[in-house]
Amino acid sequence: MTRVELAQAAVEDLEALITTHSLPANTGQRVRWSLQPLEQFPRLGPELAGRWTGFRFVLGPWRWLLIVYSYDESADRVAVVTIQDARASRAATDSTSRG
Repeated sequence: MTRVELAQAAVEDLEALITTHSLPANTGQRVRWSLQPLEQFPRLGPELAGRWTGFRFVLGPWRWLLIVYSYDESADRVAVVTIQDARASRAATDSTSRG
């Protein structure tokens, strides 16, 4: 089973979103549920392009919550690098994010 880890930056991103978006107290648990499928399917999310080449994303627990990660096959490890509001103009996207 693939190990799923959150980078410190991703934790900080999520904490900021909880505050700025008035998200519920169980948001952390909801994000963990959204990440569980990556334990068995680490390539589940589509690949990103532009400055995000080499990364993938999944959405959840809300359709606007973008969870960006990389998969290291040799270590069988998913690293969540950032969590963003996909509606924001600076959010990573699969085809238009150029930095």
